[in-house]
Amino acid sequence: MAVLALAGVVVALMQTIVIPLVPELPRLLHASAADTTWAITATLLAGAVATPVMGRLGDMYGKRRMLLVSLGLLVAGSVVGALSDTLVPMVIGRTLQGLAAGVIPLGISIMRDELPAHRLGSATALMSASLGIGGALGLPAAAFLAQHIDWHVLFWGAAGFGVLAAVLVLTLIPESPVRSGGRFDVVGAAGLSAALVSLLLAISKGGTWGWGSALTVGLFCAAVVILLLWVRWERRVSRPLVDLRTVTRRQVLLTNVASAVFGFAMFAMSLVLPQVLQLPEATGYGLGTSMVTVGLVLGPSGLIMMVMAPVSAHITRTRGPKVTLMAGAVVVAAGYGLSIGLMSAIWQLVLVSTVIGAGIGLAYGAMPALIMGAVPVSETAAANSFNTLMRAIGTTMASAVAGVVLAQMTTAFGPVSVPSENGFRTVMTIGAGAALVALAFAAFIPGGRPARPSGDLPAAAGAGAATATAPVNG
Repeated sequence: MAVLALAGVVVALMQTIVIPLVPELPRLLHASAADTTWAITATLLAGAVATPVMGRLGDMYGKRRMLLVSLGLLVAGSVVGALSDTLVPMVIGRTLQGLAAGVIPLGISIMRDELPAHRLGSATALMSASLGIGGALGLPAAAFLAQHIDWHVLFWGAAGFGVLAAVLVLTLIPESPVRSGGRFDVVGAAGLSAALVSLLLAISKGGTWGWGSALTVGLFCAAVVILLLWVRWERRVSRPLVDLRTVTRRQVLLTNVASAVFGFAMFAMSLVLPQVLQLPEATGYGLGTSMVTVGLVLGPSGLIMMVMAPVSAHITRTRGPKVTLMAGAVVVAAGYGLSIGLMSAIWQLVLVSTVIGAGIGLAYGAMPALIMGAVPVSETAAANSFNTLMRAIGTTMASAVAGVVLAQMTTAFGPVSVPSENGFRTVMTIGAGAALVALAFAAFIPGGRPARPSGDLPAAAGAGAATATAPVNG
């Protein structure tokens, strides 16, 4: 549990280390501000492509093996980033880092294969929340280091943590004999990757290129056409990348939709609070703090996610994962509701981020339980990876929507325009609404009974476990 959770935190740290550098990237990489955004976009696109592919490969050829491959890519990308002083190698390094995004769903799948049933709930809750934990805890450390030492050290540190995680996985994590076998669906992987890149590129760059521009509209159209062709292919191939029969089961489908909406809700906080904290006090609502303070304000949300992991597991065990997910959505909505009236002091933002973090910890612990309760053991990694992908799509859409809102709702501050206080409140209100929408979808997920251990067979059960359906949640 500790080793796999550490691997998840390391991946989150990788995504965090560049955030304090964003304002300085044009100077550091000798490129324009528009071009340096590719250091963020490349990681997003690579993660979207790698998550479903690594999940499927893990089911076929070994989850531990693919986990080590993912950590190896993270280390390689971190080293390339550490040696970079210009844009192209930095984008290459960030792309390699993004390819490690499959670590968390792979870790959850290993836990299902290896842990006894009574420990699985708390373990998967902790693993699922590790992305938020690492991001929240890594931000203040990254900001501090970026302000006081050479920025390359951030990437060397990420490489070091990646090596440590890989050594621990190699030493302490067994390889599960649960394999699905078969031939990898290369066409399906290429089709899904092309559709995801087109969709996420249009969403993430639409604000810069123009939402009505030929390029943006063309990418959206390409995503739709490719996705339709991909669905047709996946229905016909004998060993699909994504088993659409599994994905369209009511419990899996509704959980994935709720996850996407919840990912949207979660990310709204990350877009608003740092800006409120860093805007000058002269605006009348900005708090004029440093990036280090931003990290310290968001840090407690990561700690509370860790604390909520066993709470999430307890609710799931006694009331069922559906109830846990709904409770998480209610808590997140309440946190956003608090923010509408509490954004004028640091302690208020700490309270808001902590409440929202508690809700995220509850919900993220429930999602893997809902997914694993409806898919065969042999498809665990692929199903968890697809769920992780849906969350990522939700966060990307949150970034786009918030960007549009904050670009439209501005106020003059000297010679420039900055997002207005009402703009921030609007984004937080949208976040609350998204959490309530996730609550509505979760309410229609079938089965509210407590999780049952009967289907979660340990890997020692042998090859027969590969065909088990693991009905954890009725």
